[in-house]
Parts: sequence; structure tokens; C-alpha cells
Amino acid sequence: MDCNPRPLFLILHILLSCAAPAFPIIYPPNEVNLLDSKASQGELGWISYPQHGWEEISGVDEHYTPIRTFQVCNVMEYSQNNWLRTNWIPRQSAQKIYVELKFTLRDCNSIPLVLGTCKETFNLLYLETDDDQGSHFREHQFSKVDTIAADESFTQMDLGDRILKLNTEVREVGPMNKKGFYLAFQDVGACVALVSVRVYFKKCPYTVRNLASFPDTVPMDSQSLVEVKGSCVNHSKEEEPPRMYCSTEGEWLVPIGKCLCNPGYEEKSSTCQMCQPGFYKSTLGNTECSKCPPHSFSHHEGSLFCGCEKNYFRAEGDPVAMACTRPPSAPRNVISSINETSVILDWSWPEDNGGRRDITFTVVCKRCRSAPSGGGGLNQLCEPCRSNVRFLPRAAGLQNTTVTVADLLAHTNYTFEIEAQNGVSPLAPKMRQYAAVTITTNQAAPSPVTVIKKEKTSRNSVSLSWQQPERPNGIILDYEIKYYEKEEQETSYTILRARGCNVTLNGLKPNTAYLLQIRARTAAGYGASSPSIQFETSPDSFSISSENSQVVLIAISSAVAIILLTVLLYVLIGRFCCHGKSKHPDEKRLHFGNGHLRLPGIRTYVDPHTYEDPSQAVHEFAKELDASCIAIDKVVGAGEFGEVCSGRLKLPSKKEICVAIKTLKGGYTDKQRRDFLAEASIMGQFDHPNIIRLEGVVTRSKPVMIVTEYMENGSLDTFLRKHDAQFTGIQLVGMLRGIASGMKYLSDMGYVHRDLAARNILVNSNLVCKVSDFGLSRVLEDDPEAAYTTRGGKIPIRWTAPEAIAYRKFTSASDAWSYGIVLWEVMSYGERPYWEMSNQDVIKAVDEGYRLPPPMDCPATLYQLMLDCWQKERNNRPKFEQIVSILDKLIRNPGSLKITANTTSRPANLLLDRSSSEVTSVGTVGDWMDGMRTLPCKEAFSGVSYSSCDTLAKTSTEDLKKVGVTIVGPQKKIVSSLKALESHTKNGPVPV
Repeated sequence: MDCNPRPLFLILHILLSCAAPAFPIIYPPNEVNLLDSKASQGELGWISYPQHGWEEISGVDEHYTPIRTFQVCNVMEYSQNNWLRTNWIPRQSAQKIYVELKFTLRDCNSIPLVLGTCKETFNLLYLETDDDQGSHFREHQFSKVDTIAADESFTQMDLGDRILKLNTEVREVGPMNKKGFYLAFQDVGACVALVSVRVYFKKCPYTVRNLASFPDTVPMDSQSLVEVKGSCVNHSKEEEPPRMYCSTEGEWLVPIGKCLCNPGYEEKSSTCQMCQPGFYKSTLGNTECSKCPPHSFSHHEGSLFCGCEKNYFRAEGDPVAMACTRPPSAPRNVISSINETSVILDWSWPEDNGGRRDITFTVVCKRCRSAPSGGGGLNQLCEPCRSNVRFLPRAAGLQNTTVTVADLLAHTNYTFEIEAQNGVSPLAPKMRQYAAVTITTNQAAPSPVTVIKKEKTSRNSVSLSWQQPERPNGIILDYEIKYYEKEEQETSYTILRARGCNVTLNGLKPNTAYLLQIRARTAAGYGASSPSIQFETSPDSFSISSENSQVVLIAISSAVAIILLTVLLYVLIGRFCCHGKSKHPDEKRLHFGNGHLRLPGIRTYVDPHTYEDPSQAVHEFAKELDASCIAIDKVVGAGEFGEVCSGRLKLPSKKEICVAIKTLKGGYTDKQRRDFLAEASIMGQFDHPNIIRLEGVVTRSKPVMIVTEYMENGSLDTFLRKHDAQFTGIQLVGMLRGIASGMKYLSDMGYVHRDLAARNILVNSNLVCKVSDFGLSRVLEDDPEAAYTTRGGKIPIRWTAPEAIAYRKFTSASDAWSYGIVLWEVMSYGERPYWEMSNQDVIKAVDEGYRLPPPMDCPATLYQLMLDCWQKERNNRPKFEQIVSILDKLIRNPGSLKITANTTSRPANLLLDRSSSEVTSVGTVGDWMDGMRTLPCKEAFSGVSYSSCDTLAKTSTEDLKKVGVTIVGPQKKIVSSLKALESHTKNGPVPV
């Protein structure tokens, strides 16, 4: 019988983890020890009060290392109050302290004949002080941290079986403000042994991330995250200021920004190391050093580029990654084909292109003649050709191997030098080579006479003069003058010959038009005739000089021009003074069947909230990603749950791709985490080219992330406003077809979007539109009036079907209504539906039958599709399968898009009647332009006033260009408002 529990308790310290392997204890790098009783092999010197309470004894730990422990087991006595106080512990920079206790505790039921009150707990207390108080000890100064109870207690049988029941408990203490503190352990009647006491605090340890070093950082208890700025490692520079956040658990979170290695350095083992000889790196970045390209070298470490070998060069515009090259060899096989005073030169490409593709050819023309030399022989003297020699297509920069040289002199020797050049030819003038060919031109007739002047005209004669042909090609023997009456059409003509450059034609009819041509003759024959010129004889004997006739002609021409300009200006101003017709939609409707089509074999959407454990839906439909595969580049926005970033995803054996990353901010609740991951559970079920693709989620590390494909052009509404009127009708229909295809896929799966709008459509670099935003908990718009709040949540009024607003009946038919609004947004280039109307006005107007008018230049077929989507009876709206079919037909027949929506037949409605007061005061062009708020246009119309404006509706965009309105967007808005203004005048009020 165990009558005295104390000796049995001492045996425990010999049996501590006898079977435990002797592995060294390695503490996490983010924990800094302030006290570790196991590290002290001598006496700890802690104060025990009273002295017969806690006892310090020696033992060994699980690694057989000597340790000092404390025990107390006065269970045979009543009213125990035994205190054990540690030495003074400086807290360093920590505010929150962690205390790790390892202890054993005996089960009171296993101790027979207990006289006192046996406990199975003890208390942990602490006291903050600014200095060491020595042996001074007062119980009332200590504050209680917690009551420590054992998860496992041991019995007499456990000792016999050598089974250890070692407990480990960790408690937080703080926040602390003074320089240090004491810990105390109060026993009130337990049989307990403190095997070890470890006091530590947590920090974010020194680390290097994205080539930026982050120092040891102790988290502050006053806030959840501490932002820490990093410092670039040696030989690197900031691309974006690097920073991370230190959490209260000593973890680094959300790395943002990075550093890039300097030129001549590459990233290795989180450092920037110099490029080795034979390698180079010319730019700032984290790419590896590149091997020197062919015919180049680098002999030193850290080279920014590789120098070229002898007789090899690199042009100024060549990238450093390009091989060094040399000039090409000479062209080969030059062939000449002479045609009188023209020659066609043809040649073959050089045998050696010097390693480049930018080869061009230059042809140099030289005129050569023989001259006697001092030794009695002949020398060939060459000089550059005359400037009027023509090269077709040109003399330099030829990319083809042929050229025609024209306007040479007849019977003349010429030498042509043809040189092949590339980008490095100017750097090596001594290495340049050319091919030469010498030719002699043939005999040739003179070129045509081009300049003919009429000197004097009389009733029966005219005097003419002309200049010698530009290329006589020999001595001009005479000129042939051929003339005839214009009415005779060359059936009867007269020919004269003149030796000089002037002639007088006599015997002409008065007041008659004549046509005349002149050609020159050399020993080679006649040249080509000059173009025909016309002259007229005078109706009487009055004679006028050529100079005076030109003055009169200029005066008459000026007068006619002024008259025509005045008439044109008068017509143009008249066109801008009329009123346009109001726009009304056609009454025509397309009617579709009521059946909902569903293709066999397509998966059905599963609501993640139907899972008993919503996290199970995430892991079933979304791929778990390793956080190390994700690199965050920058924060691009803020979401409801955290930051939205752009970055890169590099999965093993796959190419790195750009991604969008949504992060869940720290301090979230379980509900926020479930709602955040619900969107991933939804997206993960979809696989369609027009639905935003989910790449995966990060749920097993912090921060929690949703990773999707990156869409370069952002939201559709912002993209359209930025590129107003810059797309063709077919391009817009293609975007709409993609949206409809994505919605057809969602409808076939049984998923109702509820928030289809242009702001929730994303556009990539190829103009592919993808449906996004599947979150169930979100703020729909920044405008507080943009959502009509009901008991069931928020609704985007301007995009929502009437039955969904009134009765919260969300179906694919209500999504079809929203698609009609998206169609209107696309055709109006991102205009706000219903403009500045309030939500209540929109609800009332739609209920009374009002529908949005067609956007400017909207094809009639597309506006009819809008009206079909806006049918009040939801069963009459088209299904998305039918919408896709309609858009496919329009794409196959683009001519149908040329017919714009006819608005004149559209009846007025109550909403427009209410706004009639806005336009009744518009009476003049100035008032109208004030309403349009287009100051440059207003200045163009200033000073113009008409009592009648019947032609205003005929104003076209071409008319607007003439008065300075050249931008497409304002042109369309002005023409639209002109038509609305005319409709106000003729048919009743419409808003302008």
C-alpha cells in the first residue's frame, strides 16, 4: 500500500521518457527564448515560499541531459499555499509573452489515505517591474494568468509500468509595458512536478524575399499586422518598393514589390551574383546571365555586354543579344539591258550576307571618258552623273536586285557600281565591296517639249514660244508644229516646221478653239509629241498680251470662287438650323417558344451552401495551389474581403502565366472565410471560354487566396468608355455573342447569375468577353442609390427584371432581361442605363411600359433583340440559346447591321412626357448648343440665326467635320440631339 506518495513521486524523474529517442530540440525560428529552465545545468535559484513547499531537484530530460526541476506534493496536509517565483526576466522588445510549461501531475484518486484536500491543478501568475527586486516577495502584487490543469495524470500503476504522463501547456501573458517581469507558480494542494519552464516571444525572423531582406520584426499587440519595408540585397534595385506584413503569430504575409538584380548580376540563392566570364546581362532584372552570342566575348565578371571579335561589328540599333556581324560580300552576276538612253541593271544576292538580313543595295552612276596620259596611252576619267538621271525605284536603299536608270545621255559611256550594305557596313569602310559594270548608251530621239507659252493672240493668228526638250539627245534639227480646230477632232490638221523655239500661226478663224502639239527632231528622228494645249483666237481685232490675259483670268476665277463659296456657306448654315426627328422604337417584336432547352450530358450546378461543411465544396470544385507557386506583383484594387492583386502563377512543368489574385484580409471570421471561398466553389464548376477561369485557391496557408486568369482590358463598361466609337459593328456583335454563349452555358447548368451587367464582364487582350463576379455576398455598386434594398438583399435596379424586383423571382428569364441591358450598354459604348434617373423613377417607368431608346446608329435587328429581352411577360423573352443563334446569323450576314433602328414610329410615353419641360425653352441654335455644352461647336455656330429650321435633321457627320467637330463620339451625340430637338418641334417633347 502506498502510504507516502512523496517518494513515489521522486521516482518519476528517473523514469522521464526512458523510451524517447535522443533527438535535439529545435525551436521554431520565429520564437525567441527569454527563459529556458532546461538550459541551466546548475541551480536555478528560484524563490520558494514557504521553504517546505516547492523543492528543486536534479534529473535528466528525455535526451538524458541533466536538468533542474521543481516538485511539490504536500497532499497529506491541509490548507496548502506553496509559491515558487522565477528570477527577474527582461522582456526585451516583446509585448506579448508565451509561457510553455511541461509538468507531471498525480491522480488524487490513486493516492490512498489522503488527509488533506488533494488538488489536480496549480496557478500561473506574473508580476511586471522595471528592475530586479531581488528576494523581495509579496503575494498580492502578482496577477493571475490562468489555472493550469493536466490533460494526463499518472497513477501508481503507471510508475510500475514505466509509463510517462508528461503534460505541455502554453499560456499568453501580456501585453507588457515594463522592462521585465516575474513568473510565479502557486500550489494549493497538488502532487505536481515542473519538468521545464520556457518563456519566449514570437517574432517574424529575418528573411529574404524577392531579393529584399526583411529584418527581425517583433509584432505589436496593438494591431493585427505590422507593415515592414524591405531593403534590396547588394547589387540590386527596387522595381516596386518591397514590403511584407508581420502577423501576431510571427508569420510573414503578402509579399508586395520586389528588387531586380543590376545589369551584370543574376539571381542565385536569394542574392545577386556577378555573371561569369563568357556570359553577360545588360538589363535590370532577375533573368539569368546569357551566354555571349556568336563572334563575341567577355573576359571579365559582371559584363554588361560581350565585345565583338576582330572584323565583326554590332550596329547601334542592334540588341546586345544579337551576334556580331560583318559587311556582306559584293553582289554577283551583274547583267545590263540597254534601251536607247535607259538601262536595266540586274544582279544576284551576295554569296556572304555577313550574318544579317537587313541587306540593301546602292547604285552609283559615273560618266566616263578617255583622256590621253603622259605616257602616250589613255586614261579613263569618270565623274558623277548629272542630277537629272533617274533611278527607278531609287538609287539607294534598294531591297530588290534590279533597278532601271533613265534619262542618260545618248552615245555616252557609263560605269555603275553596285554595293551591298547591311547595318554594320558604315562601321567597316575598308571591308566594303562592290560589283561594277560599264555600258554605252544607244542613239535616241529627243524627249518631249514640255513648256509652251502663248505670247500674243489676234483675230486670225497666235504667237507661241517653247523651251528646248530637257533631254535633246543630240543636236535639234527642227521642230514640228501640228495644230487643228478642236471641233474637227484631228480629221484635218496643219503642220509647220520651225528651226527656232517660236512660231506665229496665221490664217486662223476668229473666235475659234485650236489644239496644238510640238515635237523635236534630231539625227535619230522625231521625239515624242508634247501634250495637247488649247488656245482660242480673238472675236475681233483686239489683241491682248499673255501677261494681261493671265491677270484677267485670275480675276475672273477669284470672282467665281467667291460666289461658289458664298453659296456653299449659305447651304451649310441652312442645314444646321432645322430640327431632327424623335427616336421611337419599332413596335415589331420577335416571339420565342416557352420551353427551356437543356442539352443532354451537361453538368448541373451545385449550390455550395447545400454542403454541411462548405469547405468541402471548395476542395471538391477548386484546385488547391501551393503558395510558393504564386508571386504577387502589385495591388490593383480592394475587394470586399481584402486586396485584389495581379501576379504570376508558375506550376511545376508548366509555363508561367499572369493571374489575378484575391486575398482574404487578416482577422476574418469563419463566416467571412466561407463567403469568400463560396465564389471559388461556384467558379470551379464552370469550364467555358466565355466564363472567367478559376486557376485554384490557397486555403492551407495565409493569406487565403482565390486565383483566376488575368484579363488585361478590365471590365467591359470601362473598356468601352475608353474606346468610344472605335469598333466596327461586327466587332461589337462578336463581343455580345461571347457574353450570350457564356450565359447559355450557365443557363444550361441551371445557374442564375442575378447580376449580369457590363461592369461584371471582363475583356482580355483579344477582345474576348467573359462573364465574372459569382460572389454571393458583395456590394453591387458604389452609388448608394444604385441598389434597391428589399428584405432579401440588394438588387441592381437598372439591370434587373420587374418580377425580380417585385417578387425576387430570379430565373434565366430575368438574366435575359439583364442581357438586354448589357446589349444596350455595349451599343452605347458604356453609357449608364436610364442616365441620371433615380431608382424609383426607373421602377415606375419600366412598370408603365417605358423602354430604353436605341443607341445612336444601333442596328435595327439588335434593338429588336433588346426589346424582346425586355418583354414584361418573362416567358416571352428569348432563351440564351436563341440569342446565340440570332447573333450568329448577324455575323454571317453583316449587311443586316447596316439598317439602323427606326425611331420615328415609336409612340410617346409617360416618362418622356414628364421631361417635356426640359426642351420647351430651346428656341435658337445658341440655346441648343448651350444645352449640348460643346463650346467649340457653339463658337462654330455663333452669329447664325434663322426663323425656320426645316433642314436641321439633315445634318450629317460630314457637315459637322466642316465646322470643326471631328471626334466621332461628340458627332454622334450632336446628331442624336438634333433629331430629338426636331421631334420636340414636330411630334411632341422628348428629352435632349
